[in-house]
This record gives sequence, structure tokens and C-alpha cells, in this order.
Amino acid sequence: MLRRTLLAALIAAVAAFGLYWRLTAPAALAAPAPTRNPDLANGQELFNAGGCSSCHAVPNQPDRLRLGGGLALGSPFGTFYAPNISPDPADGIGRWSEADFVNAVMRGISPEGTHYFPAFPYTSYHLAKIDDVRDLFAYLKTLPPVSGRVRDHALPFPFNIRRNVGIWKLLFMDTGPFVADAARSPQWNRGAYLVNGFGHCAECHSPRNLLGGIVTAQRFAGGPNPEGEGWVPNITQQGIGSWSEKDIADFLETGDMPEGDSASGAMRPVIKNLAQLTAEDRAAMAAYLKSLPPVQGPTPPKRKEGS
Repeated sequence: MLRRTLLAALIAAVAAFGLYWRLTAPAALAAPAPTRNPDLANGQELFNAGGCSSCHAVPNQPDRLRLGGGLALGSPFGTFYAPNISPDPADGIGRWSEADFVNAVMRGISPEGTHYFPAFPYTSYHLAKIDDVRDLFAYLKTLPPVSGRVRDHALPFPFNIRRNVGIWKLLFMDTGPFVADAARSPQWNRGAYLVNGFGHCAECHSPRNLLGGIVTAQRFAGGPNPEGEGWVPNITQQGIGSWSEKDIADFLETGDMPEGDSASGAMRPVIKNLAQLTAEDRAAMAAYLKSLPPVQGPTPPKRKEGS
């Protein structure tokens, strides 16, 4: 009887592991062949829209195009370290193929076929057009190579097991493409594409559940800073309803708010990137953000007296 029980338990365990292995397998994107040559100007625009230098530039030095990584990103699950994405062949992405880059950005899969942790916002980047991702890759290859390998992430068990990210993706990652709204203007659709895709604004400006997934019903409604300090503001009409489209566009360029305050903290390097965009793209992002309906987000903690 005991032998049968143990055998049944062993078979169940093997079956469960097989199901886990199948469900967590990385699903690479089969990108179609390119239809045109890379557009470096477009790649640069998307580099700035995506704020790539905010995370990947070497900390504590002035050149935002030295993408040697190393920035520490705190989270409830441990500390992530932004990797080197310069064209360095040993420590960066200099040996990556275009397909490697497309799958990293749009599916969160490394060239070795393992999952990237979702601190890398591929959950937003999946909305990008493949040709745009190719343009971004071509632009990155024009930047200076930076030597130096970034240290491993500091994550406790079980969050350090990359295979488990496959389950997280099943729960929280949508891989559908961006679909333009035919009832809206081209400007609005461009703004929606930039804000939700490369701009990945919802990644910081939305509350998250206990597993780190965005709370869909409160998207863009602000919440605790994912890095553990401060509060990220609500950018729906609940939070910035008094701002005009021009106010929003001006803020994306200068960081100055209509009431006289200025962007601070992690938003300051983001503004440095967005300031490099064309005025048309900032206006498009403003038009989309102004259209967001009011959504009540989590309640910020009360400030202590004297703070």
C-alpha cells in the first residue's frame, strides 16, 4: 500500500513538474523579414520616448548615451540592476542579432532563451511595431560601446528563479499588438502608442498587486513608488484634470507644472529624455493623457507634520 502511494505521488509530482515546465517555457516571437532599411532618426525618437538612458546610462556621470548600466532599482521583490545595453561586444549587446533584440524588447526573452524579469518593461514594449524596435536597435548600435559587466540582481528565493517569470507572464502579460482607434485622430493614436508602448507610463503611474502585476482598473491612477520611497501621482483626469493639453506638453518638455512646482525624483531624468522628442510627439502624448477618464487611485499616506 505504501509503495503504491509513493508511486502515485511520484507520478503526480513528475506530471506537475512537466506541466510547470511547459507553462513557463519562453515563447519567442517569429519576427517577419524587414520591409525597409532602418530609420536612425526614428530609432533615436523612440530611444528618447522609451527613456532608455534613464535606467541604462552609467550612474553618476553626465553622458546619457553611455549605456553601461548599473543603476539599482529597488522593489518589494529585491534589487534589480539595469544591464549594459551599449554596443560593447563582451559586456553589452554588441553581439546580439536583430531577432535577439526584438524578442528581448517585445517578449522579455534573452538571447539564451531565458525570461527577463519584468523590471524591464516589456509588458508595455510588446505594443511596439517591429519595424520601430528594429530602428531602435539600429540607433543603439551607433552609440559608444561601454565596457563593464553589471552585477547580478539581488533577489531572494523564489523570486530569483527566472523560470517562474513564465507563470507571471501568463497572469499579467498581454502580447497583443497596438490597435489604433479609428474613431480618434491620428494625433491621439500616436499619443496612445507612445504613452502605452515605448513611454511605458503605466509601469510607474499605476498601483500593483501583491505579485507585482498592474491593477488594470486603476491604470494611470498613481500609487506607491515601486522603488519603495514616495508616491507616484495620478495622471488621469482625477489627478491632473485642471491641466490643459498645453500644460501637459509643457511639463513633458520642461518638468514645470502649471501651479509652479517642478518634477523631482525619478521623473527628472524622464523629463530629460522627453524633452528630446519632437514637439509633435509631446503634443500627441498630451492629447492622449488629457483624454484619460478620471480614475480614483489608492489613497496616499498622510504626510507627517514637518515633512
